[in-house]
Amino acid sequence: MPSDDGKSQTSAAENEIRAALSRHWTASDANDFTTEHEIYQEDAILDYPQSGERIRGRANIQTTRSIQPSSKRFKIRRILGSGNLWITEYIIYYDEKPFHTVSIMEFLDGKVAHESQYFSEPFEPSARRSRFVERMDM
Repeated sequence: MPSDDGKSQTSAAENEIRAALSRHWTASDANDFTTEHEIYQEDAILDYPQSGERIRGRANIQTTRSIQPSSKRFKIRRILGSGNLWITEYIIYYDEKPFHTVSIMEFLDGKVAHESQYFSEPFEPSARRSRFVERMDM
């Protein structure tokens, strides 16, 4: 049954990616820069669209993160994905200041080939919509 074989291979590959993402984010939170960057291809690209920066190569990505002077912590909200496209929604705390972040990772051969990260500071909710919303725990 070829369709079953393809389905189980896809499932196994996705389980491997999910496990790699878990190791990556756990290492990121622990400032374990070696393990954190094992997820990337040697020639991976990291884009920060809000600042207009592109970093080429796993070594450069790791170096730029290791020289970051702020203390940082990560709180993963959710990881979604299938195939070669995975999204992690998380809060990164720089010196305890929260930034809501989305990481979009494109995988090739089980490793990240391209990542884009988007950051946003929290803001106060609008009083005009208060009767329509509920507060979320962060």
